[in-house]
Amino acid sequence: MIRAAYGILRTIVPCVLLFTSADLSRASDNAQPPSALMNLVIYPSEISLEHQRDYQRIVIIGTNANGATRDVTSQAAISFSSDGVAAYKDGLLRPLNNGESVLRAVVESISAEATVRVKNAGQTMPISFRNDVLPIFMKAGCNSGACHGSAQGREGFRLSLFGFEPEKDYISLTRDLGARRTDLAEPGRSLVLHKPLEKVPHGGGRRFSEGSELHDVLAEWIATRTPNDPPNVPKLTGIEIMPSEAVLRGKGNKLKLVVQARYSDGTERDVTSLALFSSSDTTTIIVDDTGSATSGLKGEAFVMARYGTFAVVSQFIVLDDDVQFNWEDEAIPVNEIDEAVNAKLKKLQINPSPICSDEVFLRRIYLDIIGLLPTVEEYRTFMADEAADKRSRLIDRLLQRPEFPELWAMKWAELLRIESGSRRITHKAMYLYNAWLRDAILSDKPMDELVRELLGAEGGNFSNPAANFYLVGTQPTEMAENVAQVFCGIRIQCAQCHNHPFERWTQDDYYSFAAFFSQVGRKKTDDLRETVIHNTQRGEVAHPRSGQRMNPKFLGGAAPASFRGGDRRKELAAWLTSKDNPYFAACFVDRVWAHFMGKGLVDPPDDVRVSNPPSHPMLREKLARRFVESKYDLRTLVRMICNSNVYQRSSRFNPANEKDSRNFSHALPRRLSAETVLDILCGVTEVPEKFKGLPLGARAVQIADSKSGSYFLDVFGRPPRLSACTCERRNEPTLSQALHLINGDTIQRKITAPKGRLSRLLNAGADPRAVIEDLYVSAYCRKPTDIEIQRLLKSINETEDKKKGLEDIYWAVLNSKEFIFNH
Repeated sequence: MIRAAYGILRTIVPCVLLFTSADLSRASDNAQPPSALMNLVIYPSEISLEHQRDYQRIVIIGTNANGATRDVTSQAAISFSSDGVAAYKDGLLRPLNNGESVLRAVVESISAEATVRVKNAGQTMPISFRNDVLPIFMKAGCNSGACHGSAQGREGFRLSLFGFEPEKDYISLTRDLGARRTDLAEPGRSLVLHKPLEKVPHGGGRRFSEGSELHDVLAEWIATRTPNDPPNVPKLTGIEIMPSEAVLRGKGNKLKLVVQARYSDGTERDVTSLALFSSSDTTTIIVDDTGSATSGLKGEAFVMARYGTFAVVSQFIVLDDDVQFNWEDEAIPVNEIDEAVNAKLKKLQINPSPICSDEVFLRRIYLDIIGLLPTVEEYRTFMADEAADKRSRLIDRLLQRPEFPELWAMKWAELLRIESGSRRITHKAMYLYNAWLRDAILSDKPMDELVRELLGAEGGNFSNPAANFYLVGTQPTEMAENVAQVFCGIRIQCAQCHNHPFERWTQDDYYSFAAFFSQVGRKKTDDLRETVIHNTQRGEVAHPRSGQRMNPKFLGGAAPASFRGGDRRKELAAWLTSKDNPYFAACFVDRVWAHFMGKGLVDPPDDVRVSNPPSHPMLREKLARRFVESKYDLRTLVRMICNSNVYQRSSRFNPANEKDSRNFSHALPRRLSAETVLDILCGVTEVPEKFKGLPLGARAVQIADSKSGSYFLDVFGRPPRLSACTCERRNEPTLSQALHLINGDTIQRKITAPKGRLSRLLNAGADPRAVIEDLYVSAYCRKPTDIEIQRLLKSINETEDKKKGLEDIYWAVLNSKEFIFNH
C-alpha cells in the first residue's frame, strides 16, 4: 500500500501542495530619477563642550523627496551666529571660548541649526581611568574574551571582561609584576604602550598607532603617574547613537554615525572614536571602526555600537537605486497593525501579498485559535456566508470555544515547566497545577492577575496549586532567571558569572534581582506529598565576587521602597505587572504575535536585547499599550491581530517580497506543533487517541504531563519542559518525522479503522468522487481541483480494490505538506 500511495502523493503534489507557485505580479522597474533635498538635520542638535580638550563630531543628514537619506556633512557650508565660541574643521567641533552660539549648516539652499555651548574652555580636565583609559582597552580589543579579558588572561596579563571591574584592572596595570607594565620613570618605555604598538613582540598584533587618540590618551595617563579616579568621578549612565535610522539608495553610499555618552553629573561626551561597531548583516551594511557605514545589497540591517556597559542600535534600510516603486496593496488598513507594517513595507519598497482566500483563512484561523480543523459542515456554512464581516464573526466565535484556553494553557504549562519527571513536584500536584492554569485562562482571568497569584503564591501546593511555581525552581538564582525570561523576555543567565558582554545586565543586576526570592521557604505538612510555600523573612543573596549582601532591585530600575507584608515577592509582582513596566506587556505581545504570525516582533520572543531589536518597535509599543488598556485581556489582543490584513495575507509571495522573512509582507508557512498534528489527524480520520490519565477522545493539548508516553508527540518536537526557553519546542521537520508518517502505524491504523471516516463514507455508499471531496475538505479546507479529481479518479479506476485505492489517496493527503503545515 505504501508504495502505491507514495506514487499517488508524487502525482498529486503539484496540486495539493501550497508552495509550488508564486504570484508573478511585479512592481514597476522604471528608473528612479534623482530627488531634490527636502530636509536637513544636524546630529547632535544640542552640543556641549565641557573643557579645553573636548570635541564633538557632527553629522549632517539630508532627506530626499523619495525618503532616502544621505550624509551631506562634507558638502555643508558651516557658519556660527557668534564667532569665537567654537571652531569647526573636518566634521569636528572644538571649543575656543566660553559662551553660546548657533551652528548653521546649508546644503542646496536647505538649512539646519544646532546649539553649541562651551564651558571651561581654558581648563584642562585630568585623564579619568574609568572614563578615558579603560575604554581604550575595550576599543583596542585588549579586554575581550579572546584576549586579556578571558578568565585566565593571556601571557600573564589579565583584564576584566570589557572593563567591568575597574578596581582590579587598575591593579593589573599599575601594580602587577612590580609595576613593569607602566614605567613612571620613562613613560614612553611602558610595556602597555610598546605591546600594542608592536615595538616588542605581541601576540595580539598592532592594536593602535603612535600619535592616535588611543595612544596619546594612554601615554598622558602614564606620564601623569597613572592616577586613579576620585570617588566622585561621573559614572556612565547611557549612550545614544545618531541617526537612529537611515534609508540609503544604491551600493557604496556612506553615512557616518555619532555615539554620545551620558554621565551621572548631567554632562554628555562624544565617544564615537571609542565605541565598538558591528553590523547585523554585512551584505547590507558594512561599518568600520570609526562608525562610518557603507551600503551594500538591498535589505535591512542594524548597526550596533557598544561603549562601557551599554549598547545601542541604528536601523539601516538599503534600497535599489534604479527602481521606481509603486505601492500596489489594495487592502484598506483595518487597524494600527496594518498601518505600522505597511509603513515599513513602503520604506523597504516591498509590496505585500494579497489577502488570502476564504478557504485558506478558514483553515488558518481554526488551527491558530483552537488547534483544530473545521468540520465539513463548518466549512460549508462559512463558504456559503456572503456577509462582509463573516471573518470577524468567526474569530469571535472561535475565541469563545473551550479549545482556545486549552491551547494557551498548554503554552503556559511549557513556560512554567509543569511536569512530573523531577523530584520537586508530584503527579497529584502537577495535575492540580495544570488544572488551575487551565481554569484561570478559561475564566478570562487577566494575565497580570494570574502572574501576581503565581509570584505571590503561598500555602500548600495542593490547596493552592499556584504555589507549585516555587517547587519547579528552588534556588533564588534559578527563580530569578525563570521570571526574567518568562515574564520579561530577558535572558539574564549570562550575568550570573560575569557582566553581560553585549547588554546592560551586570552581575549586580543579576544577584539583586535574585534577592527577591531569597526568603522563599518550603516545609512539609502531615501529608508528606504536599509542600507549603511561605515567607521566611530571612535569608539573603551574596555577590559571588565581593561577598556583599545584595539588596533586592528591579531589573533596569530602582530598589523597592518597602515590601508589602514583608514579602519581597509581592512587591516584585506589583512592579512586574504595573502598567508602567517596560517588559511585561511587551513580552506577552511578542509571544502572542509569534504564535499567530510565525515570528515574534522580537524573535525569539524570550530573547529581548539591544542586539536583537524588534522588527517594528513602535508597533510593539502600541500593542503593549493596548494590552494594558484592555486590562491584560488575551482575547482582545488575539482579536486585534487576527482581524488585521497582515494576519490574513496570503503565503504566496511576489518577486518583491520573496526573500522577506521579517516584515510580514506575506504569511509565513508554519509546521504545526506536535500536539496539533496529532489532534487534527484524530479529527480528520475520526479515530481518537487514548492518552494516559485522560478519557478516550481527549486532545493532545490537554495532556498535563509532558513525560506521558507518546512516541508521536516526542518525535514531532514536544518540549521536555526542562527550561523556560522557547527553543525547547522543535518545529523543524526531521527524517524521523517523515519516516513515522510514511511507515509508522499512526496514519495507517487511522485510515483503515473500521469506525473511521473512510469506512463511514464507504459504508454509507458514497462514490469515489464524493469521498475524495470529503477527504480534501476535511484535511485541506478546500475542494479538489478538476485536474486533481481527474488524476485521482483515474488512479482509482486502475486499481482492482477501490477501497485500497481510496486508502492510498487518503495516505497521500495526510502525508502532504499542505496538511502538516499551516499556510
